Amino acid sequence: MKLGVYSICLPDLTPEQAVHEAKAATYAGIEWRVGVLPDPAATPDFFTNNRCTLPPTPEALARTASRCESAGLRIIGLGTYVEAGDLDGVAHGMELARACGAPWIRLRAPWRTGERFAGLFDRALGFFSGVERLARRTGVRGLLEIHQRSIAPSASLAERLVSRLDPDCVGVIYDAGNLVLEGYEDHRMAVELLGPHLTHVHLKNAAFDRPPGGGVWQPRWTPMNDGVLDVPALLRVLVEAGYDGWVSVEDFSTDRSPVEALHFNADFLRQHGDFEPPVTD
Repeated sequence: MKLGVYSICLPDLTPEQAVHEAKAATYAGIEWRVGVLPDPAATPDFFTNNRCTLPPTPEALARTASRCESAGLRIIGLGTYVEAGDLDGVAHGMELARACGAPWIRLRAPWRTGERFAGLFDRALGFFSGVERLARRTGVRGLLEIHQRSIAPSASLAERLVSRLDPDCVGVIYDAGNLVLEGYEDHRMAVELLGPHLTHVHLKNAAFDRPPGGGVWQPRWTPMNDGVLDVPALLRVLVEAGYDGWVSVEDFSTDRSPVEALHFNADFLRQHGDFEPPVTD
């Protein structure tokens, strides 16, 4: 397998700093967050003011590709945050991917809105059929990320959505941390079920806290080695299944600084997983 990091979990670093730190921490590639640039005066955070974000222009992506190539890092894919149903946004995201040599862009199924599942599913299938057509035209895959609160929070529901689509055009991101919050199924069964649609893996961890006095337990993101997800067991399942693609760290925990977590996670995952050795100068 190949070890990468998603730039979203480095919110206080610039893209230039992220390339340097990822290389130093033995990662082989970076999955880039693409979207609205943060307010430089605001405090960095993962989701709303993330400094490790690329502007959505071909020129910016091409510059980043050159910077990564110089460091010996590959661009794994792009997190473009295109809304489900927005095929114009997909087309633009795929053009950005072509500008930097990224093989895929990240997509998701519709959020659950209270509308009946059947209607949401039909619209999602129409959307991903359009993604399939665009992928054939551009050579860039569209990947459905398994995500809580969407209509595809599990491997079985994700596979139900993409099963009739060409896996060379539409694949699935197996986000194991999201499954802690919703959609957990046995990893071996899930990997077998996804089959050729399994294109990429996101790793993070989470746990649940009991409120004082009882009540509904609340989730929180935790360090990679301390949560509900048995990360070493999942890595063994992937190896036994013959998976040789990318595993991206997407760590939202705050026990360590982002750079400290970057290094800790690389050491931890390399200790427990069968990853390609880091590229040395």
